[in-house]
Amino acid sequence: QVQLVESGGGLVQAGGSLKLSCVASGRAISNYAVGWFRQAPGKEREFVAAISLGNGNTAYVDYVDSVKGRFAISRDNIKNTVYLHMNSLKPEDTAVYSCGARRTSVTATYRSAYEYWGRGTQVTVSS
Repeated sequence: QVQLVESGGGLVQAGGSLKLSCVASGRAISNYAVGWFRQAPGKEREFVAAISLGNGNTAYVDYVDSVKGRFAISRDNIKNTVYLHMNSLKPEDTAVYSCGARRTSVTATYRSAYEYWGRGTQVTVSS
């Protein structure tokens, strides 16, 4: 089975940027659709972005409305990594961000669709 490890979180001021990485081991991430979710204190885990199988322009991507135009998800199958590029960050983006993988070609926006998870990385945006 695939193991996932997230990195790239940290403390950033509002308006700043971060790039999160979800690195896979044990299996090739090219065989999995991958989603990013986040969980803020006292709230449920919510969908952020997802990417289907494929490379470059062939992959289908999906975003929650609140991050459209600010976040971008991409994958590098050679590096076995999926990225979440986050720009124009807002305090309400503060959360633990986790990546999930599902062994199908298509994305999903609900948590239970993903079989494998990393432990997450903390993102804190100060005002």
